[in-house]
Amino acid sequence: MRILLTNDDGIHAPGLTVLERIACELSDDVWIIAPEVERSGASRGVTLTDPIRVRALGEKRFATTGTPTDCVILGMQELISGKMPDLVLSGVNRGQNIAEDVTLSGTVAGALQGMQLGVPSIALSQATNFRQPGSVPWETAQAHGARVIRSVLKAGWPQDVVININFPDCEPEDVGAVEITRQGARDEMILRAQRRDDPRGNAYYWLGYQGKLSLPPAGTDLLAIYEGRISVSPLHIDLTHQKTLAALQTSFAAEMAGP
Repeated sequence: MRILLTNDDGIHAPGLTVLERIACELSDDVWIIAPEVERSGASRGVTLTDPIRVRALGEKRFATTGTPTDCVILGMQELISGKMPDLVLSGVNRGQNIAEDVTLSGTVAGALQGMQLGVPSIALSQATNFRQPGSVPWETAQAHGARVIRSVLKAGWPQDVVININFPDCEPEDVGAVEITRQGARDEMILRAQRRDDPRGNAYYWLGYQGKLSLPPAGTDLLAIYEGRISVSPLHIDLTHQKTLAALQTSFAAEMAGP
């Protein structure tokens, strides 16, 4: 099995090292194509107005000046020699990608691009700051990653779906069950803008997260991570709200049929 790895934390991120170790438990044909610097929050951004530079760091390891989406496109179309990958793994992200985070995440975007190019794709993230602020228990993702991926691969999923795996921020031995979850929704915005002043007294702003536990319902990715379970969520790129679609179709049909 040929595996392509990418991330949004950058080529030197510890989570990418963890992901490589996980991938090497699954295959001896592992390629790494990741951003040169951190591109967290890049979502599905593509670089259209600047050239993308590529730096070879080894036989199957490349750093690019692009986004995670750029990395997957370049890997599939230019950098990987021979056959296409059989699997794309994106991560392991520093911090959870759950609830509304998935629409901002460059980690999830890397998996979405792999899916769009016809390759089964999985995003992986290591939760942090719920139980031990400031620490990232990378050993949890590493201990459980290959086992969960094997189980997901065995079960299979549709071609237009990506799998989003989040590991709770606890020690490996304290992890609960693997739960198949749906994407949740927080009851409060946790992304905040902080105003600061530079040495000349001019204002600038820094965006960051202020962690706060919400009260999510059972079956969501949020609750699984809060309670120490591994969350596995199938995500779909189709953002159409079916109930509203049907209501609008009915409303517009009635309007158009009127005098």
